[in-house]
Amino acid sequence: MPAVDKLLLEEALQDSPQTRSLLSVFEEDAGTLTEYTNQLLQAMQRVYGAQNEMCLATQQLSKQLLAYEKQHFALGKGDEEVISTLHYFSKVVDELNVLHSELAKQLADTMILPIVQFREKDLTEVSTLKDLFGLASTEHDVSMAKYSRLPKRKENEKHKAEVAKEVANARRKQHLSSLQYYCALNALQYRKRVAMMEPMLGYTRGQINFFKKGAEMFSKRLDSFLTSVSDMVQSIQGELDAETEKMRISQQDLISVNESVYTPDSDVTSPAINRNLIQKAGYLNLRNKTGLVTTTWERLYFFTQGGNLMCQPRGAVAGGLIQDLDNCSVMAVDCEDRRYCFQITTPTGKTGITLQAESRKEYEEWICAINNISRQIYLTDNPEAAAIKLNQTALQAVTPITSFAKKHEAHHPSQNVKNTDNGKTTPSESAGIQDSTQLIALGTPIQFDIVLPATEFLDQNRGGRRANPFGESEDSSKDEEEDSLLQQMFIVRFLGSMAVQSDNTSEVIYEAMRQVLAARAIHNIFRMTESHLMVTSKNLRLIDPQTQVTRASFELATVTQFAAHQDNKRLIGFVVHLSETPGEESMSAYVFESNTEGEKICYAISLGKEIAEAQKDPEALAQLMKSVPFTNDGKFVLLNDQSEEDGATHEEGEESEA
Repeated sequence: MPAVDKLLLEEALQDSPQTRSLLSVFEEDAGTLTEYTNQLLQAMQRVYGAQNEMCLATQQLSKQLLAYEKQHFALGKGDEEVISTLHYFSKVVDELNVLHSELAKQLADTMILPIVQFREKDLTEVSTLKDLFGLASTEHDVSMAKYSRLPKRKENEKHKAEVAKEVANARRKQHLSSLQYYCALNALQYRKRVAMMEPMLGYTRGQINFFKKGAEMFSKRLDSFLTSVSDMVQSIQGELDAETEKMRISQQDLISVNESVYTPDSDVTSPAINRNLIQKAGYLNLRNKTGLVTTTWERLYFFTQGGNLMCQPRGAVAGGLIQDLDNCSVMAVDCEDRRYCFQITTPTGKTGITLQAESRKEYEEWICAINNISRQIYLTDNPEAAAIKLNQTALQAVTPITSFAKKHEAHHPSQNVKNTDNGKTTPSESAGIQDSTQLIALGTPIQFDIVLPATEFLDQNRGGRRANPFGESEDSSKDEEEDSLLQQMFIVRFLGSMAVQSDNTSEVIYEAMRQVLAARAIHNIFRMTESHLMVTSKNLRLIDPQTQVTRASFELATVTQFAAHQDNKRLIGFVVHLSETPGEESMSAYVFESNTEGEKICYAISLGKEIAEAQKDPEALAQLMKSVPFTNDGKFVLLNDQSEEDGATHEEGEESEA
């Protein structure tokens, strides 16, 4: 090692300028060393702090690995293997944490402590001696200045001796402080080299011991474990790569579709409509009333579940019931300036919800699906086949073919009824199966709206009496109702009417049903006018459920044929025979869809005819009254279960529309 520069102690007493110049060099070196030592200590403290943080971090890491088992993941399939692996890793981290703690303690003892002691002892000592040397030097200069101002006269010998003594003391003090200061500066040149190397020696040894213990503890024991974990990670990564490639290909296929997929109502001219749906899902706009005349529309996700229509807002966990579809009706409606709107009506005739679809295809499929569900075909063993069979009636050709009822003759014997001359309804024994051309003429037009809306007949000022378009006053209608022994209310929807050529057999009604349903399907007509069908012993009246205005009235004597569909029990039809002018007669078949079974309406019409006929003979009327139960007001009770249901429905309808 090269020689170290040092201050000569022999020159301390003389305190020459050369000595002072060399002293300033040593002092500058000591100042630089002090500044560097402070910076070095900060760096070492940062290392020590990081090591302490590593201990705390590994402790937290170990706890967090164990906490994975307690997490409630929504998708936790296959986590058992991960949990066991993380448990083992937690033990490894705990063992490593012990080594990190030992390393932190060793760094504190062998790295931080020596450098702190060097700064607090050696550097502080040099700084203190420098201050003492400066004070002694200043005191010596003051005493020498005082001594130099002594006069030449001899009469002040005593004062001169005191000043000389003071100079001697100051010089001795300066000499002593300079010797101590010089020794400390000389020793500092050796101590600084030791102080720089000793902490790093402790740091290096601590790290080596840490790695040695870690290697001894884990190298053999963890090799197989780490290999298995690595294989598992690579396997998962391989599955991820394969799945990523599949998703990339699928994404390209989905993006490469026709632009019409993104365009709403792109196939408005000829959409491919599935009319056999028994379940449907998608976004619809729901109309909400915000005032007397103001409404808002909200876009929600709707789906069918069994016989229920469910609604689920975006972001909701589950959907809620918004409408029971069993025995309900659905029809297209006009809503302000919006397209593709349809309305669902409850079995009681109360207006339900109004919805808007985004395209013609969605609009028609929703109507078909709700219509299928309302018939409860989802409860059958094979609902898809039942839906196809149900809609097959409407999809049959309109061209003349074998009568609609001919297909079902083997399974459903004809129950034709004919109004005879004496007014009684008897089975038609001689009626055979006729060709459709003998029942309904080719090219017969079909009327899909029975009359104009009832509101057309209201007074413009809404203050006058309701006028009936058929020439009947409201009061006369009420009088007829009060005089009639039979009053039965049914909720029906008008499907269509057409002229027929015969009323000898009920097959004309079946043929009319087939052609009306087929025409609706071909022309995509879903709108239906809902009415209350009042059956009395005098007439059949169609009443508007909102205004209670009579839309149409048919004398019971003119209803010559009536029947319900054999398969779809909710379809009901009747033939009206009118004499327009002498020698000219017209026959028209009217087809309705009812909320109840059509057989009950047929029974009510049949009973009305019997009552009308029995009123001509008091004895026959009395006999009939004995066989049929009455209500409290003297009206006939048709079917106990149905009469109660319809009576409640009628009352509810009147209250809701009041």
